[in-house]
Amino acid sequence: MRAWAEEQDIRIAYIQPGKPQQNAYFDRHNRTVRYDWLAWYLFDSIDEAQESATRWLWTYNHERPNMALGGITPLQKLKLAA
Repeated sequence: MRAWAEEQDIRIAYIQPGKPQQNAYFDRHNRTVRYDWLAWYLFDSIDEAQESATRWLWTYNHERPNMALGGITPLQKLKLAA
């Protein structure tokens, strides 16, 4: 992976030792994806998985209330900020 990343001019950034909170956002996202979507389905193809992921992401960002945002959806929060 490191060789491929170098070929693509991608810098891999690691969390600092002893600082697990630097990875908390990604861990939370990965857990949500895994438990709310990925663990519920078996896919027959990459295209089917990508289509399902797109639908799930749209629902997650447009219809699902987020308690960290005060019980509103991310889309509603974005409109309030504009």
